[in-house]
Amino acid sequence: MSAVFIDEVRAARDLLRDVAVPTPLISSRVLSELIGGPVLLKCENLQRTGSFKIRGAYVRIARLSEDERARGVVAASAGNHAQGVALAASMLGCRSTVFMPVGAPLPKIAATKGYGAEVRFPGPTVDDCLVAAEKHAEETGAVFIHPFDHLDVVAGQATIGLEILEQCPDVATVVGAVGGGGLMSGVAAAVKGAAKEIGRDSGVKVIGAQAKRAAAFPPSLAAGLPVRIELQPTMADGIAVGRPGDITYGLVSELVDAVVTVTEESISQALLLCLERAKQVVEPAGAAGVAALLEHSYAVKPPVVVLLSGGNIDPLLLSKVLRHGLAGAGRYLVVRCRLKDRPGALVTLLSELAEMGVNVLDVMHERVAARLHVEEAEVLMHLETRGADHSEDVIGRLRAKGYTLTLS
Repeated sequence: MSAVFIDEVRAARDLLRDVAVPTPLISSRVLSELIGGPVLLKCENLQRTGSFKIRGAYVRIARLSEDERARGVVAASAGNHAQGVALAASMLGCRSTVFMPVGAPLPKIAATKGYGAEVRFPGPTVDDCLVAAEKHAEETGAVFIHPFDHLDVVAGQATIGLEILEQCPDVATVVGAVGGGGLMSGVAAAVKGAAKEIGRDSGVKVIGAQAKRAAAFPPSLAAGLPVRIELQPTMADGIAVGRPGDITYGLVSELVDAVVTVTEESISQALLLCLERAKQVVEPAGAAGVAALLEHSYAVKPPVVVLLSGGNIDPLLLSKVLRHGLAGAGRYLVVRCRLKDRPGALVTLLSELAEMGVNVLDVMHERVAARLHVEEAEVLMHLETRGADHSEDVIGRLRAKGYTLTLS
């Protein structure tokens, strides 16, 4: 399939020449040290609309007939696909209607409207939006633009693979997020097809990463066909897809070497790493490939290219995820501490924390509660430390001074 499909990918790249930005490939010293060889980050978070989705959406709409474009297009999405379809339709002079979930992040709603789409809110889930979008297509004749399960969409996303080979000709492993499979199936087809053309018989290993709470591909691959799973809440909502596409399942099963799962803790630590060490703002789904390296470094062979597939993150969610990442890295503690209810006790505790180099972010002081003795008080503290070793030292020293601690 990859050898045949590569011509389609090159044609898609021609369509995207003045549309999609060739995104940079930057080296990551901390990840390179982790796996013992070069690791480079492919920054699709810097792409137009903030993710790779403009590539597939534009190719799909550009290949519609004039009559089809005249009828308009419709999509269902919580964010990145919505923005890609809205901008692509606007650039091609086509009306777009996008169904988004009630409660979708306000920045993504505003961006989708800003790119020219009419936005509607049929219900709280993406499934509600898909039903509404398909009904709209039937009633109006608008063309439904699937977020991943169409060969034109896959061909558009696959252009990333051609860029990777040009920027890192000796790449041995490509790692990236998998939701419905459009991105990594396309990248796999491109890098494997193009590598074979230039005589790299050993090929390139391609690894997909799914959030453990929304991982439909592992059971589907085990069953030999796409199966639907019940999704659990995940911060990586951009790759929370309950069933692989029929087309993308076939491509992933044929071309992607492995699909691994990653925990919420790894995703948040990956996002924090991208922000602190690579200076890249990445959404949780976009950091799944980095999370895969943190959890499954044994599975890759350098040089490694990791896709940062998107950077559209709500600032409120960013603050929560960063706190989650700091906690996972041992740099953020939530502690309940019992102390004597007497003048100066709280000041003494805070002074001792200051001497240990701890930054106190928040304090809640409680003096009356059924669980407390009359002479006791309790403080709930949010603390910033210098890392896991420092946190353990702080906890040990406080307990040695007689404080009763409960860690949250």
